[in-house]
Amino acid sequence: MDLPPLAILYEDNHCVAIWKPPGALTTGYEGGEETLDRQVKAYLKDKHGKPGNVFLGVVHRLDRPVSGVLLFARNSKAAGRLAELFRTAKVRKLYWGVVPGTVQPATGRLEDWLWKDRLSGIVSVTVPHAPEARHALLHYQTLGVADELTWLGLYPQTGRTHQLRVQLASRGHPLLGDTKYRSTLVFPTGIALHARSLTFLHPIRYEPITVTAEVPESWQSLAATGWDFKQAEAKRAGES
Repeated sequence: MDLPPLAILYEDNHCVAIWKPPGALTTGYEGGEETLDRQVKAYLKDKHGKPGNVFLGVVHRLDRPVSGVLLFARNSKAAGRLAELFRTAKVRKLYWGVVPGTVQPATGRLEDWLWKDRLSGIVSVTVPHAPEARHALLHYQTLGVADELTWLGLYPQTGRTHQLRVQLASRGHPLLGDTKYRSTLVFPTGIALHARSLTFLHPIRYEPITVTAEVPESWQSLAATGWDFKQAEAKRAGES
């Protein structure tokens, strides 16, 4: 896909956070379609007049159909420290998701063991401690219910492949548009999953940084619900 112009959410000498559009690849092999890491490198090279290759550390990823905050490191020291924060679950992640039905209970905790089929790329829930399975933990909170849909705040404590998508689908609430995981409802751009914010310790100054991203325009298709996606602090209970 052709990528839109970069939207920078946060930038300093050590890290840069961008708004990831749905459908864009975080990173990929040399050649082929444009990826966000290459786009950010080109932006930094042009802005700072850097000769040669530009360093950019990919410290986490978002699934292709997901939008929201995507963080990169601008030097090796920051890359190592940020990667360790993600690895040890010390980055607070908030996602917004919309699913069919009413989620009960309205606030809760989902704990599963997930197994990935390496041939199909499909992830499924399996029995605890199954071979090659990985533990997954997710907290959620209902932010709104309307028109037989539920708007959720999702707080993953682990970062497994397709984790949020699989855990919700396994309980009968696949994300809108996520046909890979049994959704029968359409969504204008990919799936209704958005990385709303990241809170992390700055890799050099060690102060907390929170970066927030607005939802894509496609989410306005849900305007009839009356939900206000512009509320940056919509029912943020559970984050603290």
